[in-house]
Amino acid sequence: MPKFRFAEAAKLLGVSDDTVRRWADAGELTASLDAAGRKVVDGAELAAFASAHANEVPDPSGVGRSARNRFVGLVTSIVTDKVMAQVEIQCGPHKVVSLMSTEAVHELGLEPGSLAVAVVKATTVMVETPQS
Repeated sequence: MPKFRFAEAAKLLGVSDDTVRRWADAGELTASLDAAGRKVVDGAELAAFASAHANEVPDPSGVGRSARNRFVGLVTSIVTDKVMAQVEIQCGPHKVVSLMSTEAVHELGLEPGSLAVAVVKATTVMVETPQS
């Protein structure tokens, strides 16, 4: 079963080491000691904690859709030519890049700073794990 040191857990959750320590001190995360005597958190518990504490930004569009992967964020960059455009959206810690027609960019009124929702419905999702 994977164990994560506080510094690793903090990076995965996007918080400081001190925040992870406070959560452990408050009993929100269970800490144990690894073989070297360092405080660690169980990977399964950390995953459940991350899911329970995820700050999902509400989808402002109010449109129902079958795709479950919606990323709300701000447009940070648009590169266009006569036909196609590359639109980058910063969705929390994630950057989503979309290729679309330049016409669609104009119709949607997209510009840097615009609020946008990236909707992802993919038939293939690749999962990788780090080499240990």
